[in-house]
Amino acid sequence: MRISFHGQSCVCIETAERKHLLIDPFLSGNPLSDLDPDTIPCDVILLTHGHGDHVGDTERIACRTNPLIISTVELAGYFASKGFRTHGMQPGGGHQFDFGYVKLTQAIHGSAMTVDGLPYTFGLATGILLNAEGKTIYHAGDTALFSDMKLIGEDYPIDVAFLPIGDNYTMGPKDAAKAVTFLEPRIAVPIHYNTFPLIKQDPNDFLSLLDDGVGLIMQPGDFISL
Repeated sequence: MRISFHGQSCVCIETAERKHLLIDPFLSGNPLSDLDPDTIPCDVILLTHGHGDHVGDTERIACRTNPLIISTVELAGYFASKGFRTHGMQPGGGHQFDFGYVKLTQAIHGSAMTVDGLPYTFGLATGILLNAEGKTIYHAGDTALFSDMKLIGEDYPIDVAFLPIGDNYTMGPKDAAKAVTFLEPRIAVPIHYNTFPLIKQDPNDFLSLLDDGVGLIMQPGDFISL
């Protein structure tokens, strides 16, 4: 399994069976992205919530590759109304797909966009737990720190956790470091920072609060092989 980071909160997972999964594909308009939405391979898109810097290029990619779009019932329903393949879920629910098991977790955040000049709300924001090929990835989405992260860490041995550190809209470095103590992942990767001035952070501040060897700063295009 190859897991790569592509700026803001976008993570790409390529399974051993050559399935390409994209989480929160904010590519065009993202000054840190190294991916082209018109060429990237994609079989599945997983969306944590309905903000523009996470939904991103979902529709543009879906028009080209016809992926399965997995998100909350509300956000999945929005894309289903446009004719795309979707699977709706809710926080606390899990489902076994052909590429692996997905469970949506709690996230403390909003989920809304303006579409054609009108405001749309898309249910609850979520995190994503993915278990595939014996590995578990936790993508927290956008969230505040919450104590039930302890339960996630107790129930799932997490190989890689992607945690926002940008502050203002999400956890900052200190709260994200506390999340690591709750989750106990093998690797903790900071995300959702430095894309815009308001979420400017030094990721080394986050790493300095962790045990040696746990934190990993990934630049856009960097990957982990599990």
